[in-house]
Amino acid sequence: MAGVNYSIQISGQEQVIDAFNHLIKRANDLEPVFSDIGEYLIESTQQRFVDEETPDGEPWTPLKEKTIKYKARKDKILTESGSLADTLNYQLNGNELLFGSNLEYAATHQFGRENANIPAREFLGLSNDDEKEILGLISDHLLK
Repeated sequence: MAGVNYSIQISGQEQVIDAFNHLIKRANDLEPVFSDIGEYLIESTQQRFVDEETPDGEPWTPLKEKTIKYKARKDKILTESGSLADTLNYQLNGNELLFGSNLEYAATHQFGRENANIPAREFLGLSNDDEKEILGLISDHLLK
């Protein structure tokens, strides 16, 4: 045969297919990683109460003088008894992770209440570090 000939052989297809099947299997069982993410979010969010800052790292609005007068813990914002930080929890619901607090006043502090002149002091949400940590947890879960 005259001229040039070029031949391509593909090998390792089974390994690629096995790897994809493994990823699909892990992606269909997210409960373990959602549990890890929930535990991480509790710690991360509780640290915001210590640091008194939003997920973006902005300081919470300082307490007003009239609030300081009747507050038992005059040195801490959003921390009277510690109930708000202590009630942070998560629920797993299939392929969904719900995170927050069941206290009624949690929403007031998260979003503020204009008619009562209470500023928002956001404590729920993801910082850049949180996003990186969560992506790492997901990656670890998928590649196990």
